[in-house]
Amino acid sequence: MLKELLLQFILSLLPVFAFQLRQDKEQGLMRMPVFMGIFCGTSMVLCIMSASNAFGYDLDFHAVPYMIGALYGGVPVLVVMSFVYFAIRIPMLDGMWETVSFILYMIVFIPLIGLSIRPFARASALNKERRGLQLMSFMVIFIFVMITGYIHSRNAEWTFYLVIGLVLAVSAILTATWLSIFMIESVKEKTQLHEKVLRISASYRDEVEKLQQFIDETTFAVIITDGEGKVTHMNDMVTKLLSIKPEYMSAVKAQGVPFRMLFQPGPSNLFVDTLNQALKGEKSSLVPFENGGRTLLLTTFSLRSLMKSQIAGAALIAHDVTEISQLRDELGRMERLSLVGQMAASITHEIRNPMAVIRGFVQLIQERSPKSQQQYFRIIIDELDRANMIISDFLSLAQNRALKMQLASLHDIINELIPLLNADANLRGQSIEVDFCHDLPLILLNDREIKQLVLNLARNGMEAMGDRGVTRISTRCRGGKIELRIADEGVGIPAEQMKQLFEPFFTTKARGTGLGLPLCLSIAERHNGRIEVESTEGEGTTFIVSFGLPQVETGKAV
Repeated sequence: MLKELLLQFILSLLPVFAFQLRQDKEQGLMRMPVFMGIFCGTSMVLCIMSASNAFGYDLDFHAVPYMIGALYGGVPVLVVMSFVYFAIRIPMLDGMWETVSFILYMIVFIPLIGLSIRPFARASALNKERRGLQLMSFMVIFIFVMITGYIHSRNAEWTFYLVIGLVLAVSAILTATWLSIFMIESVKEKTQLHEKVLRISASYRDEVEKLQQFIDETTFAVIITDGEGKVTHMNDMVTKLLSIKPEYMSAVKAQGVPFRMLFQPGPSNLFVDTLNQALKGEKSSLVPFENGGRTLLLTTFSLRSLMKSQIAGAALIAHDVTEISQLRDELGRMERLSLVGQMAASITHEIRNPMAVIRGFVQLIQERSPKSQQQYFRIIIDELDRANMIISDFLSLAQNRALKMQLASLHDIINELIPLLNADANLRGQSIEVDFCHDLPLILLNDREIKQLVLNLARNGMEAMGDRGVTRISTRCRGGKIELRIADEGVGIPAEQMKQLFEPFFTTKARGTGLGLPLCLSIAERHNGRIEVESTEGEGTTFIVSFGLPQVETGKAV
């Protein structure tokens, strides 16, 4: 009898072993209800076919897979397995007592399982084990009562071996029930943990990829190292902003290389020093750095492990703030221009009127003075005129009113100035050359301001050339804009002075005011243009004034 009980025990656990194999190797291949219906039904049939006999009463473990299949497969599985059980068990009924026992079993036990399916599905793993054991215990009691009644109906006597066999059978059934639920829930929990780990891993991988994309696409230069100082990540901006050795210009080649070997010797030692400090755990630093005409802002900080709170690496971030510095300089220039405007507004009427009176009386005195003193009066009048010109420049810079512009030809404005410019050039022993492009479009201009712009730039060029030389005035139309070029053959402008050319009051002339070029820049900007300067020391300087073309051209000028 022990062999039959052991065989029944193993057969009742067949669905559990199959379930474990399914979860390990064939996840998602077959839905849970279908799977439990097939294997629990097979196990139930095998248990019935290999049942042991106690005084003519069939004793087997078919209730274990029957109940497990119904609880995990649901009502459809319960119905199908019940029909299979009917089809197999009815032909095997022997006698009135087995028939009554079978009918009572189906009337009581099947509805009880059906009512337990939904509460069982909602319960926790531990409660599922308790509910399963309670349900099976009720069934075991029912079977024990049926066997007891069957034995009494046959007038048979209880033997020691029969009692031991029934105790072992009851224990095995309860053990198989508990073990089935425990193993299924363990496998499900393992599967859920595995899926959760996969989701977390996928989420972590996505976040890492997002971070890598952010680092690669950002305009900052980023270098990340591990705790040993080896490069783990570097974006392309590093090669553009920092001084990297040619052999490490690729991020792939730089990976795994100690950061100390990454940079070229020289000023780049600052990068090495700041990263060393970060690897030692020092606080983040913010250091400005000049590199090849760029202004960089360096930030370094330590990277720490969240679990052990140890230094796991360091990061260097370099931000190109050249444009910000230029904007700051431009803001300073605008503030100085604003100061000029305030000064001009406050002194214009207070100075200009008295000067006009003084000039008038000087002219009157000049007429009544001897010829030997005429040159002194001429000097006084020239200086008064120069002071008046300085005040006019102040006013021009300070004016912020809307200009009245109209479509006009730049060539016509320049042609009106050519006689005056030729006269100035002849007095200096110089000459003027003009080269106009054909079919120059009309653009929106303010005649008076453009004349002032051309005169100032041309006279600056004449003053830079000394006693001889050629001032070339040319125009061209290309790239959706008109260019006015005024070039001289003077001494050129030193590189260190180029950045200060358009600052108010900056001048290299002994008698200059430093307001001419700022005034020219102000005029160009009011015409939505810009001024660029090309200069070579000893060869000359070219001022390039660019004007944007209107969206609709209403005419042409030749």
